[in-house]
Amino acid sequence: MAQPPSVSSQDIARVLENVKDPQTGKNLLAYGHLEGCSLTEGKLSVAFAVAREHAQTISALCNDAARQLETLPGVQSASIILTAHRPAGAAAKPKAATGGHRPLGGMAPADGNAPILPGVKTIIAVASGKGGVGKSTTATNLAVGLGLEGLKVGLLDADIHGPSLHRMLGATGKPEVIDGKLQPVEAWGIKAVSLGMLVDEKAAMIWRGPMVMGAINQLLTDVTWGDLDVMVVDLPPGTGDAQLSLTQKVPLTGAVIVSTPQDIALIDARRGVTMFEKVNVPVLGLIENMSYFCCPNCGHNTELFGHGGAKKEAEAMGVPFLGEVPLLADIRASGDKGVPGIIENPDGEGAKAWRHIAHTVAEMLRPQLQK
Repeated sequence: MAQPPSVSSQDIARVLENVKDPQTGKNLLAYGHLEGCSLTEGKLSVAFAVAREHAQTISALCNDAARQLETLPGVQSASIILTAHRPAGAAAKPKAATGGHRPLGGMAPADGNAPILPGVKTIIAVASGKGGVGKSTTATNLAVGLGLEGLKVGLLDADIHGPSLHRMLGATGKPEVIDGKLQPVEAWGIKAVSLGMLVDEKAAMIWRGPMVMGAINQLLTDVTWGDLDVMVVDLPPGTGDAQLSLTQKVPLTGAVIVSTPQDIALIDARRGVTMFEKVNVPVLGLIENMSYFCCPNCGHNTELFGHGGAKKEAEAMGVPFLGEVPLLADIRASGDKGVPGIIENPDGEGAKAWRHIAHTVAEMLRPQLQK
């Protein structure tokens, strides 16, 4: 049986030697060295170590290098991940000086001290203590619902390891780049950006904390968001480094916690509420998703996961209860179809629940929007 094609480090080095900095005439290997490479199903990943002071120069050449690597036998797509190290004993420079980790490539902003999202009036995080509770479905329908309330809305998919909002919005193709800035995709009355719009859906984002936060930072600062009344941020599940770092990076107006009714999910929802309280981010409220199953044939409601747990938890913790959303096949189907449920079936029980929640959140935000 024929062996699959392989690429050696010598092959990659020869390609990198041909990519030169037009300003200095130096090739890529003059700035750093290969740390490793892997070729899986035609996808080549190259780790290239450089000194921090050369990171901006190198990142500008990576796109050209990746295109040339794709000419190697067996390589269908190529990506270069920069690993910048500072010398032992050297003091750490401010992130603004080097642009920090930039896993999506491109040049760091010239003014590292510029305010983040200057045209965005309010920012809402949609979070959950655990995965599988419908957080991304909630973020999508809440964002579109706020748009239906007459607000200018942006939707950021910060779930780097499991980006899905592009599918739920029916967004295809990559966002346009103008003057080095990504242009958000416009769908269903809102602007949206997701890492899923930029990478192969089959690609696994095997990134550690600094790379994850680097990608989130780029989706915040390297995108032309424009003037927005509210940005909805779909956070990764859990209460880890990405969540805490984002709360320090941008001034969150508040957070919405999503849970299902059963006790095991509510335990994690409590952790989410506690995390935001510790970092002084107001909790706008809890949403009970998959609150009950409504039979499409007879209309009977079945409480598959229990019922009312999130409401009781909200009362116990002293935070608002925003509403309950039923478990419906229509909601699942609309997400797969790329049409938010609030649009697909506006008279359905799910859409009515989303409209109520969106209206409640919009009323919470209006005092700040009127400042």
